[in-house]
Amino acid sequence: MKFLIYVSDYIIPFIFFYIIGFGLITKTNIFDEFIKGAKDGFKVVFDILPTLIGLMVAIGILRASGALNILSNFIKPFTDLLHFPSQLVPVALIKMFSSSAATSLVLDIFKEHGPDSYIGRLVSVMMSSTETIFYTMAVYFMAAGVKKTRYTLLGCLMATLTGIVASVIMTNLVF
Repeated sequence: MKFLIYVSDYIIPFIFFYIIGFGLITKTNIFDEFIKGAKDGFKVVFDILPTLIGLMVAIGILRASGALNILSNFIKPFTDLLHFPSQLVPVALIKMFSSSAATSLVLDIFKEHGPDSYIGRLVSVMMSSTETIFYTMAVYFMAAGVKKTRYTLLGCLMATLTGIVASVIMTNLVF
């Protein structure tokens, strides 16, 4: 375990000095390459900004309207059969769009139930077992110019469902 802590402390400085050393050995102008990369990064951010704003506005509307709570109450009989707390349905849905918005919902759950409660632990494990599907697809596919996503969305949804099921099983086993 101490080895992992040691490695994690020094991996970033090692990569930094490796890049500089490699650039000096290959006689590459490191600063110019850095500036070129930063310009390209700003272009990507500028290109995906409308998509990001649209996602954030949609999530804000869903939260403010109470639609997530209505959906949670509507699905409650089904989630009770699966032994899944209905309070976590909004977190599972929002997490697919925005991790920061889902984190704010998690904080609300922590305030209401506590972080050491079953629901608090389950939502913590669930957050680390799922991904921001639509955000990631929007950002990376737009940046790469991908038009046909094929089975990416279906695969991501299946992986998220698997992560949610696994988080319920692991939380029940461990806690």
